[in-house]
Amino acid sequence: MVINLGKQHSLLSNWVSELRDVEVQNDRMRFRKNLERIGEVAAYEISKTLAWEEKEITTPLGIASCKVLQSQPVLATILRAGLGMHNGLLNYFDKGENAFISAYRKHHADGSFDINIEYMSCPELEDKVLIISDPMIATGASLVKAIQYLKEEGVSKEIHIVCAIACTVGIEFILREQPKATIWCGDIDDEITAKGYIVPGLGDAGDLAFGQKMQF
Repeated sequence: MVINLGKQHSLLSNWVSELRDVEVQNDRMRFRKNLERIGEVAAYEISKTLAWEEKEITTPLGIASCKVLQSQPVLATILRAGLGMHNGLLNYFDKGENAFISAYRKHHADGSFDINIEYMSCPELEDKVLIISDPMIATGASLVKAIQYLKEEGVSKEIHIVCAIACTVGIEFILREQPKATIWCGDIDDEITAKGYIVPGLGDAGDLAFGQKMQF
């Protein structure tokens, strides 16, 4: 399932437009903040789909019957680009456990690339809701490989994927590999370059958020 949050014409669409804008991109703090805001909106929308239970809460004046989450999700992100969105998700699911995956593209001289994963820190996932964030879904290869690694820690009962911009090619690949996953995105683009970059997209989210990196 794919849910394009940008179709609701909310403030989220404003934040996505700023992420794309080459002039606004010069402000790294604003870029990171907009990723965080999109993560917060996604967290709120995802929360509507989760399991809740009734709980009696003692107030200074009596007892209130309230609805609370049955269990907290595990929040995962792909370093380093995903940190901004992860913070937004964590602002809302503030009691959730966290997982971090270091995944990057290893480029070759012919223009092709492989997805390398060098580090993962993860809690037990068995029978838990997994929410994984990455600002851009281009080919979808990084997310699929990250989810495969995470599944080695146990099979989660639900998988939610959060991104700012997704490409149709990447969406189709993810849903072929993870058909039960739900993708929440701020917008969807149809074009991708031969080197795996989304058009019009927004560029390299990691570089825009944290500065340029050396290529290895």
